[in-house]
Amino acid sequence: MDVPALQVDGVTKKYEKHLAVDNISFEVERGVLFGMLGPNGAGKTSTIRMITGITLPDSGKIFLNGKRVDGSLTPGIGYLPEERGLYRKMTVGEHLMYLIRLRGFSRSEGKKMVDDWVERFEIGSWWKKKIEELSKGMQQKVQFIAAVMHNPDLMILDEPFSGLDPVNSNLIREEIRRLSSLGKGVILSTHRMEQVEELCEKIVLINRGRIVLTGNLDEIKESYWQNEFLVDFENSDQQPDWNGLEEVERDHKGRWKVRLKEGQRTGDMLNGLINSGREIIHFEKSLPSLNDIFIKVTGEDLIREE
Repeated sequence: MDVPALQVDGVTKKYEKHLAVDNISFEVERGVLFGMLGPNGAGKTSTIRMITGITLPDSGKIFLNGKRVDGSLTPGIGYLPEERGLYRKMTVGEHLMYLIRLRGFSRSEGKKMVDDWVERFEIGSWWKKKIEELSKGMQQKVQFIAAVMHNPDLMILDEPFSGLDPVNSNLIREEIRRLSSLGKGVILSTHRMEQVEELCEKIVLINRGRIVLTGNLDEIKESYWQNEFLVDFENSDQQPDWNGLEEVERDHKGRWKVRLKEGQRTGDMLNGLINSGREIIHFEKSLPSLNDIFIKVTGEDLIREE
């Protein structure tokens, strides 16, 4: 059995009187995109700092590839922080070479690694540009390269799409998928639920320093499904009319969101709607969003201000 890329086992962290992380445990498997979600102040950043060895847990253990993280430099981890940490007066080439040398690679080894990523992202023309001359999106691409160019086993990407336009967001998204497919451990930490729902197979949901949900994302959504469906008709202005429906409303795209009464079956609903003479042009399960699930579990909104 393969050892997970990351194991967090009963980890707790306290700052003075504030309990930031309270006895949390989870695993990140190789080749499985893993989402770390939670509102501001939930404990995500404190957890990431312990995984990367910046701080040590007060109790509990963290293992990278089966080896305990002890606070020393961990070359097997690549970290993209939410806040940019680039040296603004350096050129792109100088910056990337400086960081790869800090990882212990020789100049020739490092140059090859950097060149591979510069070519992949088609940013060779930026080599002599100073960081301060770049847009926020261009800086984010450089910072992404800096996080992954040394081929780490575990990558922690905190808000990786920050400042990116749709084209470059798609570029980074495909790179994340590619790296995961190579058997890397990838943690996506974000406030953007739609990004996690699109990319991640497994999640951990943290609130007030504790895990409130963890597991396979599809299985979690199915477990909180409430017999709801989305239906659209040729003539969408007229709402669905069938006596087996408990609730009918329009969603933000103008489709009808319906909920079956207890004991009613999906096939009966479809037959009833078809027999009413309406032409159905769209029909699907309406699974709850992560925010809906979070509210149900905690009574709070996942998206809240600090």
